[in-house]
Amino acid sequence: MTMQTDTPIDALLAKLQPLRDALGKAVVGQHDVVEQLLIGLLAGGHVLLEGAPGLGKTLLVRSLGQALELQFRRVQFTPDLMPSDILGTELLEEDHGTGHRHFRFQQGPIFTHLLLADELNRTPPKTQAALLEAMQERTVSYAGTTYALPAPFFVLATQNPIEQAGTYPLPEAQLDRFLLHVRVDYPTEQEERDILVQTTGSSSGAVPKVMHAEDVLALQAAVRQVHVSDDVLSWITRLVRASRPGAAAPEAVNHWIKWGAGPRAGQSLVLAAKARALLQGRFAATRDDVQALIAPVMRHRLLLSFAAEAEQKGADDVIAALLQAVPFPA
Repeated sequence: MTMQTDTPIDALLAKLQPLRDALGKAVVGQHDVVEQLLIGLLAGGHVLLEGAPGLGKTLLVRSLGQALELQFRRVQFTPDLMPSDILGTELLEEDHGTGHRHFRFQQGPIFTHLLLADELNRTPPKTQAALLEAMQERTVSYAGTTYALPAPFFVLATQNPIEQAGTYPLPEAQLDRFLLHVRVDYPTEQEERDILVQTTGSSSGAVPKVMHAEDVLALQAAVRQVHVSDDVLSWITRLVRASRPGAAAPEAVNHWIKWGAGPRAGQSLVLAAKARALLQGRFAATRDDVQALIAPVMRHRLLLSFAAEAEQKGADDVIAALLQAVPFPA
């Protein structure tokens, strides 16, 4: 399959391995997390990283910002953060020559290529909602004027588990704007030992810059051209529709799911599968790509029932049952 971009596709793909290596210099292990982060970048979607404190979520995102020659900003979300602290505000300025006063919009930290929204669920819903328009439309509206955000625009948010004190669950509408919900687990014993060595020694751990904004945009355009067969598209459609409770839904869905995934889940799964294929040097997405990404694509889009909570079933358990109930056609 031929890809039409200003830069040859082989040259673009050749930059992905140095990008992986650059992240590997700063972050020990977490290979699946790194892959899913890059998939989100290539697919042009936002990524939500969830895990206990101290697992390197912020370090990973900051390292990605250093490896990409993109403008990078970090916002630490706290209970007293206001929407204007993210979007910006109007300042009253005076022309000292004429004495004329006028308002000037001072752009906030959201006007960047790569925004790290650190501990997003530490701030109240009013401030969380300030990101909604930016994440969906790539614009910011303030005082009747709409401002375009830079391209590419990529939100990487981190959150601690909801069960911890002092957190505000993200509303469903905002969760749906994230392409992937990535869970960051504890490292293995060997990885944890390597972390101790790497973080307590004298090495600087500097992350080299390996990719420009134009490269990212070209790769995102290339992802759109990756082929998806009719069988895979039909399977994705059936999987998403089967997640909605109803007469035609699998028994596990009706028992464990209160509200299923919307059409945006199917769009996200197709794009993520395409991005994973391109990341691995393939120009056609397969069912393996879908199986690898259905959990991070759908786990934040399912509202589980009380029965699931009572039986201690999580979203990943429900998704596994969904895959078993709706297998890929032989």
